[in-house]
Amino acid sequence: MIVLRALVVWLLAATAVHAADERSPNIVIVFCDDLGYGDLSCQGEQRWRTPHLDRMAAEGVRFTDFNVAQPVCSASRASLLTGCYANRIGIHGALGPHAKHGLHGDEVTLAELCRSRGYATAIHGKWHLGHHEPFLPLNHGFDEFSGIPYSNDMWPSHPEARKGTYPPLPLFEGHDVVAENPDQRTFTTGFTDRICDFIRANADEPFFAYLAHPMPHVPLFVAEEGRSGAGLYGDVITEIDAGVGKILATLDELSLTENTLVIFTSDNGPWLSYGDHAGTTDGLREGKGTTFEGGVRVPCIARWPGTIPAGRVSGVHWMTIDVLPTVAALLGAELPDHPIDGRDARAVLFDETGAMPPREESFFWYHQAELEAVRVGRWKLHLPHRYRTMIDQPQGAGGTPGKYRWDARIEGGLFDVEADPFERNDVAAEHPDVVAELEARAAAMRAKLGDKLNGVVGTDVREPGRLPD
Repeated sequence: MIVLRALVVWLLAATAVHAADERSPNIVIVFCDDLGYGDLSCQGEQRWRTPHLDRMAAEGVRFTDFNVAQPVCSASRASLLTGCYANRIGIHGALGPHAKHGLHGDEVTLAELCRSRGYATAIHGKWHLGHHEPFLPLNHGFDEFSGIPYSNDMWPSHPEARKGTYPPLPLFEGHDVVAENPDQRTFTTGFTDRICDFIRANADEPFFAYLAHPMPHVPLFVAEEGRSGAGLYGDVITEIDAGVGKILATLDELSLTENTLVIFTSDNGPWLSYGDHAGTTDGLREGKGTTFEGGVRVPCIARWPGTIPAGRVSGVHWMTIDVLPTVAALLGAELPDHPIDGRDARAVLFDETGAMPPREESFFWYHQAELEAVRVGRWKLHLPHRYRTMIDQPQGAGGTPGKYRWDARIEGGLFDVEADPFERNDVAAEHPDVVAELEARAAAMRAKLGDKLNGVVGTDVREPGRLPD
């Protein structure tokens, strides 16, 4: 009897260990707002240090050629959460408090995909995919939401807006507004703490935690000024870094580190007109609001000890639209029935030998509804378009922006963004065959997703969610 009882105990223990080994990974995504490519010390920043993100990079892989699909708030978030180019699902630009549309209920978000596999889900921070109830996170797969529905500058204290332009900034808890014009000094650490609380509450089941920082989008606020010794912007970045450290410590405390994929990245490049309240691109051309590399190439670090090799730096190109299908593959979840644009990028994420970009076809960049650039491999073709620039313009300071020039224009250009990520040398004349190929690919995408600049309405565009008339 004693032997039998011991055998039963051993079998139960072995079954429990096997179940733990078979448990799908937890997913944590930290998504900053307007973080520049060069803003982390592991990316070259010298004015302040980001030790926790440096540790995360040392224990995982840092990607040097990771892109967003659009260089602006709502469109970028739509692409991350749905695996689609934002133009496919009708989300352009940055939705404001007067918008009457948002993410359509038929779109499948990363949260809904995780929930289909039994995951607990939470978002704390900035949503920005529609502020009316049908469009809020709890109606798109999230179990928890606290935060703001759009950007933190969309409030009465905006430095450039006319009086009455913006209503009070609401702070949501679930579907309910619990405060107006909240103290933004509490945002970065407060939303981080909510994510850590969520992780603790769901330590015994798989979870998806999405920390969508409102910072370092202006206006800048921190819980404690002076922590970086390098001004307010540095203080904001070091507070974000400290929050990453708190999340990693929580995973360590709960023995979840080796079963949790953590991804850190940003929605677009820096808002350059704000000068000392903006980040840096480490020399990449232009910034937020443009489809040059400074606008679309962002920091990206992924850590999953025991699964992702430690201390690696990868130059393989991939994009936010690839996150959803990659997570789906990790979880064994079904992809949406409708078309998406992302591809499974596990080989890139795991930095496998010989890993290639997750698609043989092109990557595309729209600004609003205008197709501006296309990339295949090392080649990036800019189509003729106008863009904003701060070149030769007075810089902003202290939270007041400088004035963009809006007359800058590129008449087209081909760049080898592996050898020349700064997009300085137009090599179109030397490679007319590449130009012709990328123009043909652009024309094919234009027919599918449209191009306002050329008056083309796409055949494969889905409508966003809209309020009843």
